[in-house]
Amino acid sequence: MAKTKVSPLETFSKGFVKENPVLRLVLGTCPALAVSNTMVSAIGMGIATIMVLVMTNTIISALKKVIPSKVRIPAYIVIISTMVTVVQMLVKAFLPVIYDALGVYLPLITVNCIILGRAESFASKNSVALSILDGLGMGIGFLAALFSISLIREFVGGGTILSGIQSLLPFLSGSSFNGVDVASAVSQYTALEPIKIFILPAGGFMVFGFLMALVNRINHKKGKPSVELGCGSCKACDKEAK
Repeated sequence: MAKTKVSPLETFSKGFVKENPVLRLVLGTCPALAVSNTMVSAIGMGIATIMVLVMTNTIISALKKVIPSKVRIPAYIVIISTMVTVVQMLVKAFLPVIYDALGVYLPLITVNCIILGRAESFASKNSVALSILDGLGMGIGFLAALFSISLIREFVGGGTILSGIQSLLPFLSGSSFNGVDVASAVSQYTALEPIKIFILPAGGFMVFGFLMALVNRINHKKGKPSVELGCGSCKACDKEAK
């Protein structure tokens, strides 16, 4: 049976919404919920995952004819853990605050189902170029999911946006900008206060469920065929359709 050819653009973009690893495939939900209480830590985790995905997909695709089929899973895990160690060392060296914020979840990227899943289902069967696009697209989809969850949780639960951004972007250390304190600005005009539950695990699950339902709704609308009445060529059918 002939393989269905997929365009490079579709390979790259499918991870955004159609096959979003978190909100559609429900992969990597543990780190997604654990580090998404602040936007800075969520963005840091997303960028680290993108780096691991791209490097892992590239190496596994390049070595797919060399790695024996019987030991491919252990080989993939060794490659993934090596790439995670490299990324972990880079984050610790250049972004120590982010390294401390992510804690154990940074090395746990090794057992993230997204990484191993893309290695087994895509990188081991496709060219290096397509595997890079797949890793980049899925990584961006993962980052987008974490960004969306953390934006809602930090804004509603903490009353801030991008609080502590200087720890992620060191070049801002000389400026006064270190996030937006929405709660302080709003408190001058109203008695509204942040809803603290949203920065707790329970709030993470609520936001995750809401966004998952929203993405499923979007995909359902895109995949729903249009319904035509009759042939649609006469005024009667057109009037009834309206």
